[in-house]
Amino acid sequence: MTGQQLAELAGWQGSKVSRLQSGRSQPSDEDIRAWCRACGAEGEAEDLIAASRQAHHMNTEWRRVQGRGLRGVQEARTPLYERTKVMRVYSSSVSPGMLQTRAYAAALLSEIARFNRTPDDSLAAADARVERSRIVRRGGRRFPILIEESVLGRQVGSTETMTEQLGYLLQVAALPSVTLGIVPSPVAVMWPLETFTLFDTEQVGVELLTAAVTITTPSEVAQYLASPR
Repeated sequence: MTGQQLAELAGWQGSKVSRLQSGRSQPSDEDIRAWCRACGAEGEAEDLIAASRQAHHMNTEWRRVQGRGLRGVQEARTPLYERTKVMRVYSSSVSPGMLQTRAYAAALLSEIARFNRTPDDSLAAADARVERSRIVRRGGRRFPILIEESVLGRQVGSTETMTEQLGYLLQVAALPSVTLGIVPSPVAVMWPLETFTLFDTEQVGVELLTAAVTITTPSEVAQYLASPR
């Protein structure tokens, strides 16, 4: 199909197809639906719409958002945590944030601040993280959480900090809202993935070394939901 044929089927001027193809114009949701209808690919429309919406804001550079300290980063996500009913977490490196003690969180956040050369407000940030994590004790929510066995052996902070953290994992795992699974190292069915959090079935937050990535494309969210982990 030529661009002119596509334009005729969609009821557009030929120049609009050229502008969309070259990226000079951004498509509206209805433009994407019209394009998919013209190509007999209606089933692709919702994924393409989601991809279009998130293209310009899916990547958040850590050093930029942490430039004024880590406490604000913790507090900024509180509304998302509050409205999520099922939060699925996979972590291959450290205890998930919502299951961290204050001392463990402070030690980890201090190391992150040092690495990224950003202001170290790790104690205040740890307080904000612990406060945000109180949702695990509220009713009407579920927290299926999966960690790699190596998480338990990686020391963060002092020996006392790790002892307290491991004890806390045992306590929180007994909560009716929490299901904590541990993948034994010899049994892992594939390589460890990046740490990610699923907020209901609408959004995935992925934590990379230098940035956080937000995924909302339905087919991609579905892949995280269907992860063999």
